[in-house]
Amino acid sequence: MVKNIAFIGDSESVKGFSAVGIDVLVCDDTSEAAMILKNTADKDMYAVIFMTEELFETAEKEVNKLSEQSMPAVIPLPGARGNNGIGIKRLSSFVEQAVGSDILFKNQ
Repeated sequence: MVKNIAFIGDSESVKGFSAVGIDVLVCDDTSEAAMILKNTADKDMYAVIFMTEELFETAEKEVNKLSEQSMPAVIPLPGARGNNGIGIKRLSSFVEQAVGSDILFKNQ
């Protein structure tokens, strides 16, 4: 089965992603982010689910449940409202776990 890519974000942030073949799911209400993420992951259609950092933060409990599985990977991206640093912190944490030191961002 072919797995796709999805992007969950506010209507302003998801503009353009469908043009490159990514399935977009609009979530303008942060209180619905966890439910949309769960429903999207339960479809077993996606290998990667991108989310705006704002929604990623509000759906943290569901993200943590999904991180225990091999798929889908849930990855935060900055949205139209800006970058709050969650993506960089998360990447830094993964690198540190893998190599024992933060070799990417230790100077920032």
